[in-house]
Amino acid sequence: MRESEVWPGVTDPAGLLSGITEWLTGYGNHQTRRTYAEGLGLPVTTDDIGGWMGPRIGAPVRDRWADALADYAEAVVIAPAAKPPGRAGPPPAGRGRLRDCHWLRWCAANGVDPTVATSAQVKTWLRDLESAGAAPSTRDRMLATVKTMYASLADAGLVAANPAALDRRRLGLTAAAASTSATVTLTTRQVAALHQAAGTPRRGASACDVARAVAIVALFTLGLRVSELCGLDDADLHVTRGRRALRVRGKGGKVRIVYLSVPAERALVEYLALRADGTGTAVVTGAGRRALPSDRPLLVTRGGRRFARQAIWQLLRRLAAAGGQDLAGVAEAMHPHALRHFYVTAAVEAGASLEYVQADVGHASIDTTSGVYDHAARDPARSAVDLVADAWHPSGT
Repeated sequence: MRESEVWPGVTDPAGLLSGITEWLTGYGNHQTRRTYAEGLGLPVTTDDIGGWMGPRIGAPVRDRWADALADYAEAVVIAPAAKPPGRAGPPPAGRGRLRDCHWLRWCAANGVDPTVATSAQVKTWLRDLESAGAAPSTRDRMLATVKTMYASLADAGLVAANPAALDRRRLGLTAAAASTSATVTLTTRQVAALHQAAGTPRRGASACDVARAVAIVALFTLGLRVSELCGLDDADLHVTRGRRALRVRGKGGKVRIVYLSVPAERALVEYLALRADGTGTAVVTGAGRRALPSDRPLLVTRGGRRFARQAIWQLLRRLAAAGGQDLAGVAEAMHPHALRHFYVTAAVEAGASLEYVQADVGHASIDTTSGVYDHAARDPARSAVDLVADAWHPSGT
């Protein structure tokens, strides 16, 4: 088997993976590295990376590839599988409807070597993303990740130019920024219904499963990003200024303090108590070893591992589907970011200053905080639609 068959379409797989790893390690937060890697179509779990380990190639090449793969696994905190299955193929990636359209998987499927990709091929990829149902904001975000990766590869001399350095406005990817956000705007009643659905016993769910679901919903009402929630460790829960708080690692590795609300603190304490008394599952690392307190995830799956973003998304969708009439209209559109948007809109409408809200949610610019609020669907009470209706169709007539 030739070296190129390790990663179809790529002339130097080890060199490319090493370059990408070098770029990823520039981010101090390993959760940020995993997010970017996953968005590109690279493996972020032990099972998926196993499919990339066992091609039968010459020893020197295999050693070079194995070294590159080990460095990558360390960068995104993956424990390589012990027994490689001995097959080659495109980079494994997380499941999802856009899985085959992740840039590096798309390249492999289309015989494109990413190191010599052209702007025309990037545009074709974007059209395929659109055909697959990716929203403009999703395409914009994925393009931004690819562009940032290529900027690093160009600096390292691994590519001649950045094929993803395209005009986003001409591509129609910035139009959504001037209009109302496509993210569903939840009401306080809907958030309460989601919280209640999380706490309702479900068939096959243990007491710890239910408590964990309640804690996840409650923590999202603090304005966390899904990657931030997944990245929380036990050590991040602490007391500061006499109040329980979380040490949250946001974009770019920036750390902020997020105070727990009463319902969030109650839910988290109850969940941790159930986990500690043996009702829940022991927490393990990716290698199957029990985790140390310093790196033990705050929220873990039934198998005792850190949550992936997709699992959180799926949980919220299931809870919304079971949430009754209040959530019937938004269940299919439920997304972790909807609760983050809820925090911003609810806080501002309750009279909180934009500066405080900006600090709470970790926006780099107050303009972002203002934009989230301005682009959200307005509270009906701030609309004149009923006044106009009363003018031409008075109630009671």
